[in-house]
Amino acid sequence: MPESTTRPSSLIHTVYGEFVRRLGGWISIADLIALMAELDVDGPAVRSAMSRLKKAGTLLQERRAGTGYRLAPAMEPVFEEGDRRIFHSLEPAGLADGWVVAVFSVPESERAHRHQLRSRLSWLGFGNAAPGVWLAPARLLPDARRLLERLGLSAYVHLFLSAEYAGFADLRTAVASWWDLPAIEAQYAAFTDAWRPVAEHLRERPRIDPVEAFRDYVPMLTEWRRLPYLDPGLPGPLLPDDWNAVPARAVFTELHALLAEPGLRYVEKVTGLSRPQEPS
Repeated sequence: MPESTTRPSSLIHTVYGEFVRRLGGWISIADLIALMAELDVDGPAVRSAMSRLKKAGTLLQERRAGTGYRLAPAMEPVFEEGDRRIFHSLEPAGLADGWVVAVFSVPESERAHRHQLRSRLSWLGFGNAAPGVWLAPARLLPDARRLLERLGLSAYVHLFLSAEYAGFADLRTAVASWWDLPAIEAQYAAFTDAWRPVAEHLRERPRIDPVEAFRDYVPMLTEWRRLPYLDPGLPGPLLPDDWNAVPARAVFTELHALLAEPGLRYVEKVTGLSRPQEPS
């Protein structure tokens, strides 16, 4: 496992999103502390992070066979959206797919909403074409609608679908000014440099130990899950030559295939929880 400075709350978010949700949505604090110890996070740090997540409304405390926490119902759509972005948006959009354009105007008296709109649209992968004008590949429209409605910001925004660019500047040049592509590439490069050696090592192994899978998979997924939001999946012709998202996605896909299932088996072993049985 590469050395990581990831916050405990981010690792816990990954544990809930990838494992606990599949095991009923609840975990005891004692079992969570045992799991987090494998990621070099001690008990006090776990309890402090859980307190913050509870205060933020992400988790609800619930006593079953001991004290534990379950995901707040309002978080399920957030995690479902994350699943779509993290695991199913790995390929660039096509030029023919078109664009979604978000236009907003917020009164000065409500400038906090203006800041929130900018930050959330940027987080979704929108690029800033002009003040109050943001755009992204058209396939991000459903995510944008859900997010703006969930945050109560839809009244400030108009969304449009456009089939093609009909302006005067070279589109590839314009795109490079609307998105910080070098910053996105730097994130992809850092991911590949950290995790490609792990993939190369593991692919030669006849069997991967579940606890080792857990130790690698959680920090890997935690690091990766930011990237599908930073990267809107722009069409290939608009991207720099040798766009390094391609090797990074390949590393992620390989490690997910190698580690997700044995990592889940380890969580089942530690917690005694199990996946719901598939209907026969």
